[in-house]
Amino acid sequence: LQFVESGGGLVQPGGSLRLSCVASGVTSEERYAIGWFRQAPGKGREGVSCISHNGNYTEHTASVKGRFTIARDDAKNTVYLQMNSLQPEDTAIYYCAAVPCLGGKFRNYGDLPPAYYGPGTQVTVSS
Repeated sequence: LQFVESGGGLVQPGGSLRLSCVASGVTSEERYAIGWFRQAPGKGREGVSCISHNGNYTEHTASVKGRFTIARDDAKNTVYLQMNSLQPEDTAIYYCAAVPCLGGKFRNYGDLPPAYYGPGTQVTVSS
């Protein structure tokens, strides 16, 4: 199971971006809960959002609630992170990984070995 993130870029404060997390090595019958993480310069990797294996449950860390939404398209093996009202503190490299989602568990998986995540996509919010 491997992931590739994309969709990052440079955006002004208040702007929007949609990140994509594409999974490979997944059969048509397999479904995984997916978490989005981010790592700002000089900081550890933190859990941002997650979505359950069937898409019925989502959760976001407090700092992004009301601004970020997460969705999945299993036909495309893709999970999206829609980020609105971006602020400079959202600047980070964003990663995705298959992690437990229910009950906030995804927040405990920011320190997995790098192979569990994709290469990441850079998001820079600056005027």
